[in-house]
Amino acid sequence: MEYLNAFWVGGLICLLVQILMEKTKMMPGRIMVLLVVSGAVISALGWYEPFQEFAGAGASVPLLGFGNVLMKGVREAVDEQGFLGLFMGGFKAGAVGCSAALIFGYLASLIFKPKMKK
Repeated sequence: MEYLNAFWVGGLICLLVQILMEKTKMMPGRIMVLLVVSGAVISALGWYEPFQEFAGAGASVPLLGFGNVLMKGVREAVDEQGFLGLFMGGFKAGAVGCSAALIFGYLASLIFKPKMKK
């Protein structure tokens, strides 16, 4: 059942993003920022943990999950270091994901010929 929930929740998130891309004039970068911010807000409200327990990888893999990771990092850093943690926590928690995105994006650009969207 875990696989089924991950599949349909992740698919629903992708479907909603695809609808945003097709039916609005929002650029992909803004949609990605919207997903990260939505994940952070849902995490701040305390709703992300039950959602992630239900959906598993369907909730943790999309960009909503990255927003949750950033918010967790900020929350932990604030608990440990106080006000300064607001500025350090997100960077510390998101460093691995950002590094992987940069490295794999660079490798993909070396292997494939990048094209601009028309």
